[in-house]
Amino acid sequence: MVVISSAELRNNMKKYLDMARTERVVIQRGRDESFVLIAQNNASETDLARAITVDDVIERVREGLTEMFERKEAEKIA
Repeated sequence: MVVISSAELRNNMKKYLDMARTERVVIQRGRDESFVLIAQNNASETDLARAITVDDVIERVREGLTEMFERKEAEKIA
């Protein structure tokens, strides 16, 4: 396992994508966020079960925006 910054990933993308074929690459973003880069064929069933689809992300964003606008409208009425 190797730990790198998001800037390092950006600057050397090919290197780390190649590395992810055989080992996990942890990308540290700021102090509080980290991500794991692995080749899809190396992903365990647990990793795949935790993954979400783009459609799931879009739906969650829509729900959040709808809720935000509803609160904003309620504040205007009150």
